[in-house]
This record gives sequence, C-alpha cells and structure tokens, in this order.
Amino acid sequence: MNVFFEGPVLWSQIDANMHLRHSAYADFAAQARLRLLEWAGLDARQFLSLGIGPILFREELLYHREINPNDTVKVTCEMTRCKSDASRWSIKHEIFRGDGTKSATVLVDGAWIDTRKRKLTGLTSDLLEKFNAIPRSEDFVEEKV
Repeated sequence: MNVFFEGPVLWSQIDANMHLRHSAYADFAAQARLRLLEWAGLDARQFLSLGIGPILFREELLYHREINPNDTVKVTCEMTRCKSDASRWSIKHEIFRGDGTKSATVLVDGAWIDTRKRKLTGLTSDLLEKFNAIPRSEDFVEEKV
C-alpha cells in the first residue's frame, strides 16, 4: 500500500450525523497528495521558489463506508494517468478507516500552474524526473503529448 497520510479524525471534522463530514475526505486526500509530492522530492518550498504549483481541474469523491469520531484514517495515493511530459495527471486516493475498511475513493485530475503568470506550465527536467517516481496504479495509462 502506498500510504502517504495516516492520522486521527478530529472532532472538528465530524458532522451533525456523527460521522466524518464530506469535505474532510477531500482534505485528507489533499494532505496525502502533498506528502506524496514531498516523498518524490517535490516540496512546497521548492514550488514556491520556482513559482509553480499543482492545480486541480476535477475532484470526485466516492463514499463507501462512514468514518466515525475517534477513528483513524490511512490514505493511499497512486497515479492513474499522466501525459508523457507530466503536464496533466490523475491521482487516485483510497481512504481507509482504522479497522482497514475502505471508506472512500477520491479521484483528481490536475496540472501545473505558473503562479506568477497564472497560466498552465510544465515541469523542469529535474522536477519531471522526480515526478515520474510517483507510484503508479496497475492500470496506469501514459498519454503521448
């Protein structure tokens, strides 16, 4: 398993029905993505200095089983699709509760943005090499540019 986040469910993440609120799933996935990038050698400070960052075009959450207060979660990440130049990519996250039950799947499609020009951009060759180290799904698809 490619676990990139593991942590407790906080009281502030619980909704009126006494289970994890819908947006907390997306927050867990986002935290796991940041750790995934850091694992690959792409940290937030580096992006800040280069004036680039990841941007999402789509985020889809599929709920399977509820998560309750005082539980813990584990979040996996793997790339499912990517253009050969990494200009566009898709990542699948699976969120598991403490007993190992899969509770949600989060699917995102993203790209890179030049934060100064506010336009889409690509990665430098050294960043591309690091990005290509990200774990890939069994059904991974590489798209030609």
